[in-house]
Amino acid sequence: MTHQAAEVAKRRTFAIISHPDAGKTTITEKLLLMGKAIAVAGTVKSRKSDRHATSDWMEMEKQRGISITTSVMQFPYRDHMVNLLDTPGHEDFSEDTYRTLTAVDSALMVLDGGKGVEPRTIALMDVCRLRDTPIVSFINKLDRDIRDPIELLDEIEAVLKIKAAPITWPIGCYRDFKGVYHLADDYIIVYTAGHGHERTETKIIEKLDSDEARAHLGDEYDRFVDQLELVQGACHEFNQQEFLDGQLTPVFFGTALGNFGVDHVLDAVVDWAPKPLARVANERTVEPVEDKFTGFVFKIQANMDPKHRDRIAFMRICSGKYEKGMKMRHVRTGKDVRIGDALTFFSSEREQLEEAFAGDIIGLHNHGTIQIGDTFTEGEALGFTGIPHFAPELFRRVRLRDPLKSKQLRQGLQQLAEEGATQVFFPERSNDIILGAVGVLQFDVVASRLKEEYKVECSYEPITVYSARWIDCSDKKKLEEFSNKAVENLAIDGGGHLTYLAPTRVNLALMEERWPDVKFRATREHH
Repeated sequence: MTHQAAEVAKRRTFAIISHPDAGKTTITEKLLLMGKAIAVAGTVKSRKSDRHATSDWMEMEKQRGISITTSVMQFPYRDHMVNLLDTPGHEDFSEDTYRTLTAVDSALMVLDGGKGVEPRTIALMDVCRLRDTPIVSFINKLDRDIRDPIELLDEIEAVLKIKAAPITWPIGCYRDFKGVYHLADDYIIVYTAGHGHERTETKIIEKLDSDEARAHLGDEYDRFVDQLELVQGACHEFNQQEFLDGQLTPVFFGTALGNFGVDHVLDAVVDWAPKPLARVANERTVEPVEDKFTGFVFKIQANMDPKHRDRIAFMRICSGKYEKGMKMRHVRTGKDVRIGDALTFFSSEREQLEEAFAGDIIGLHNHGTIQIGDTFTEGEALGFTGIPHFAPELFRRVRLRDPLKSKQLRQGLQQLAEEGATQVFFPERSNDIILGAVGVLQFDVVASRLKEEYKVECSYEPITVYSARWIDCSDKKKLEEFSNKAVENLAIDGGGHLTYLAPTRVNLALMEERWPDVKFRATREHH
């Protein structure tokens, strides 16, 4: 095995998906603790605590207690290199989250044991299903009251349409939580409270049929043994191939806050989740062990460091090896660029990088030339597919407090749109600027970032727009005719694409009927 193939085999690149407040930020912290990337977990924002979670770094995130931007963290674990992509947990950030899921090989689904499968989890699983992404599941908050575990597994299967195979099984919950039993290997992992913030050795009791196990479970022993018989009779067994095909999810139980069970999940990712996979480009399929470098940009983040007015483009490496100072072809522009200062991420600790391999996420400094979906190679003309924009569902007109700052406003919005924080539309018939988003919180984020980073204050007004559609028409004459007729509702988006802003659902249906040669698209690939 070559050095490169060995490095690729070590890589595991995954994202965490969950509904808000299921414990995603906490589990991220504890995973970093396992990887010895932080010495003390950052007790995730309680009112009493000044320590902010290590992975939530932007000012507004610190105030709201939500992870708004996708951060990337790399850490070593058991002779492997783990790339963890933290996705925005708040309802409103599905576009950014979606694109993050295009850059990973597997995902960890975190469920709140008291609530089960929630709406946001369903939406994210739909996205994972588009690429048959393998899913590991963690049922969290066993240190509180939870629903019946068998009921939770049934719900995963019924709602998410995926087989659930329990690997561990909880012994009690809340004040009676005593640990978990490993179904296949017949041992108990004992839970002791109060070790939430550091790495500790867990106590193991070999064999359920032992005096030690009877003493640990006490009066609950017989009931637990009966329950296990039921579980083993009714549940699916783990099957590696079904897991890799995205058909079955191994399920673990624990408490991220109590730092219990998180290591089992990380072991599962290392042992079972796929190493970096081949990626499809328009021209061909790219294998991770190819010699030549390729990668695509799935996210752009402005001002990760308030001291540096820069933008970072997050790139997933698909093949070859990044070496400091190497020359890359920026395929969309056709220009060759020398990259001497790519970054690797440990939350907001940024480090210069000497080398990186397929599966790794690196950061490129971007002075306005890189866009989401861009491909970089060592010269080959390739374009990776499957990184779309979604039609926004909410719209606002932007009002500027100081009319003299309109240039800064446009520049700021253009940058935030490139980064994927919002979508911006410039109507053909007016000087208005219209913002589109997938959730209300995005408007707040944009206003506060314009103020913090571009010193521009703005407010919003409601506007009658039902939805946006990207316009596509191969017949130039028809397109011109349509553009003249529909000009009142046409706009150019931040990427320079013609867009139809439909005032109502009925209007959109009528236009589609009236102009059969014009395609009204609800998504747009990044080109």
